[in-house]
Amino acid sequence: MTLHTFSLTIDWPGGRNEVGNLTAHRLETKISIPPEMDGPGIGTNPDEMLLGAAATCYIITLAAMMERGQIDVKPTLKSEGIVEVTNGVFTYREIHHYIELHMAEQDEKKRRMAERYAYKAEEVCMISKALRGNVKIEVHVVMK
Repeated sequence: MTLHTFSLTIDWPGGRNEVGNLTAHRLETKISIPPEMDGPGIGTNPDEMLLGAAATCYIITLAAMMERGQIDVKPTLKSEGIVEVTNGVFTYREIHHYIELHMAEQDEKKRRMAERYAYKAEEVCMISKALRGNVKIEVHVVMK
């Protein structure tokens, strides 16, 4: 068994509407509450970061599957996260991945495999598995 440890540090100046600094090995950014939630909206926020983790894991997993299947495809991904606020309680409800698969070849078997992989990648992605049971994740595929 192999274990990987990822770490980051956050310097936070104090109250709710402050702006902090997040530093990881390959990432450095300001963080704050988004304006949609009555925050300053500087840098990124937990909602975007969770969406980013889910989207990047999904697209990288899909790319690996396509490569192993020897399918030449150029994917384009747009992802949306839906957060519900009820009585002041914030709940991350859904993530929607809108994936376009741009394929040069017209081989019908490979096109069907590519579409199948687009759905399967969400099931096997590490972040999707971590969210399962808490956040609904849907994949919407368009073949080009």
